[in-house]
Amino acid sequence: MFMKNISVIGAGTMGNGIAHVFAQHDFKVILIDISQQQLDKALATITRNFDRQVSKGSVTEEEKQKSLSNITTRTELAQGVQNAELIIEAAIENEDLKLKIFKQLDEMAPQECILATNTSSISVTKIASATKRPGSVIGMHFMNPVPVMKLVEIITGYATEKVVTDKIVALSKLLEKIPCVVRDYPGFIANRVLMPMINEAIYSLYEGVAGVEEIDTVMKLGMAHPMGPLQLADFIGLDVCLSILRVLQEGFGNPKYAPCPLLVNMVTAGKLGVKSGEGFYNYIAGSKELVVSARFKEL
Repeated sequence: MFMKNISVIGAGTMGNGIAHVFAQHDFKVILIDISQQQLDKALATITRNFDRQVSKGSVTEEEKQKSLSNITTRTELAQGVQNAELIIEAAIENEDLKLKIFKQLDEMAPQECILATNTSSISVTKIASATKRPGSVIGMHFMNPVPVMKLVEIITGYATEKVVTDKIVALSKLLEKIPCVVRDYPGFIANRVLMPMINEAIYSLYEGVAGVEEIDTVMKLGMAHPMGPLQLADFIGLDVCLSILRVLQEGFGNPKYAPCPLLVNMVTAGKLGVKSGEGFYNYIAGSKELVVSARFKEL
């Protein structure tokens, strides 16, 4: 195996999922977050997800324990990356924060280390510009939930070296993922196609064309989507959807990417979807029942 030591920055949903997958495939993973509470929460989530895999028979109890032993945690960035061969940044989708992190990584990480970002929309070329090694910076966009979803969208920045791309493609296959290499333009492919669809679904609701259930049912039954666009938006996080649409609008200067006013209002009101307990649907801990938010039942 050409690399063994992986550092993951950010212990949120994506970060703990990425750590899970690497640990399961026998990589040594250091999960880094400024919050010890968040790290503890991430380890608990990873353990529960492994328990679920054990119950389904996809991993054994022994494999679970070995995988968990592959993960260590750190709250100090310098300690967490000092021996890394690959670093994957999975912090929140905030450009200024990512630029700050990559500037620090450039100073702290081994010179031969590959610096990857799990960004879903922010320019990899711009992130790389915060470093003195842009050829070693690449996008490695995992899908949520990481242990389940097979795709890794690999984004090559303007200066990303081919050898780096080849290594990340090979690495993704070792993780039993399917890599797709795309170029660095706003939204890449996944969100350039997905977000306008979600935005149009929100516009359809906003304009009274159909209700929440009707819109999602049409797309599930008519287009064979496993989840309707409004439910998917809740799952992604409406704040994340809004952020990505603004990146697309600014990046292309095209009004077709302008976020629906309803989406803007929902984010302003703190109705962010699953993470806040309410979006287009209501979410109750422990319940799998899909209940449309009372606000949209009135429409």
